[in-house]
Amino acid sequence: MQQRIAQLALVVKDYDEAIAFYRDKLLFSLVEDTVLSETKRWVVMAPPGNSITYLLLAKAANEKQLASVGNQTGGRVFLFLHTDDLQRDYERMKAAGVNFVREPSVEVFGKVAVFEDLYGTLWDMIEPATPEF
Repeated sequence: MQQRIAQLALVVKDYDEAIAFYRDKLLFSLVEDTVLSETKRWVVMAPPGNSITYLLLAKAANEKQLASVGNQTGGRVFLFLHTDDLQRDYERMKAAGVNFVREPSVEVFGKVAVFEDLYGTLWDMIEPATPEF
C-alpha cells in the first residue's frame, strides 16, 4: 500500500490576498485557481522546488471558520517548510516583509526560524541537519 498526504487546507479570509502573500513573499507557485461557484474557488499553491505536498487555500465560509483563520492549531506552529538554505531564505523573506516571531537558531534536528503568514498562522522554516534535497 502507498499513500501520501497530497494537500493541506489552510482557511484564509480572502483568496486573492492569500495568493499574493504566498506567491510574492514566500515564492510559492500558483498550481491551480479554479472557480467552483460565486463564493468558492479551488486554489492550490506549492513551495519552490519539487513539491509533493500542496497547500489548498480555502476561504472561510462562515463565522466559525473565519474565527479560526490564523489560529487553526490553537496558537501552535501549524506548517513546516523545509529548505536547503535557511539563512538565504530567512534574509529574502525578511526583506519581503515576512514577520519572523523566532529568529534562526541551531537545534539538534537542524536550523529553524518561525514566521507567520499574513493572518498569523505560524510556520517553522527548517534546514534539516541531514540534507533532503
